[in-house]
Amino acid sequence: MTKSITKIGCLGGVIVLAALSAHSQTFSAQSRSLAKADAVLFLFPEQVTVPAGKASPVTLHFRIAQGLHINSHTPRQEELIPTNFSIPEGFGVRLLDASYPVGSDFSLPLDPATKLSVYTGEFTIETRIVAASGNHLVEGKLRYQACDKNECLPPKTIPVAIDVIGQ
Repeated sequence: MTKSITKIGCLGGVIVLAALSAHSQTFSAQSRSLAKADAVLFLFPEQVTVPAGKASPVTLHFRIAQGLHINSHTPRQEELIPTNFSIPEGFGVRLLDASYPVGSDFSLPLDPATKLSVYTGEFTIETRIVAASGNHLVEGKLRYQACDKNECLPPKTIPVAIDVIGQ
């Protein structure tokens, strides 16, 4: 009887360890998935005051999650998704133009000869907008594709919410 209890105890320990290991792997996969889901964050500004009806500069600040990169606004390969900022019509604010930073050279371990143009860390987009008089909650959009050294995620568009006050 002692031998069967010992076997059951060992078997139970193996089952518990296997369950903990599976839970740990699931948690780890969920953590990676969550980190990649939040690949790019809009940092600021949350509110700007600009002269109504006049072209005004607004600098938008973003942060890319550590270990990831996104294609620059002008990727070197035609099939790559460029980073792009836009403001849909109907918000009382019009985007005149946007200036993007120059991308940094990046090579993948499997193909070191091919240079990609990417953003990493923090970056800014310099915009010029024209706002009508009044308070306008603008929901701009940043479209990008995030990748790590091994894989790319599907392209994503995130909201860029800014309260624009035209005075």
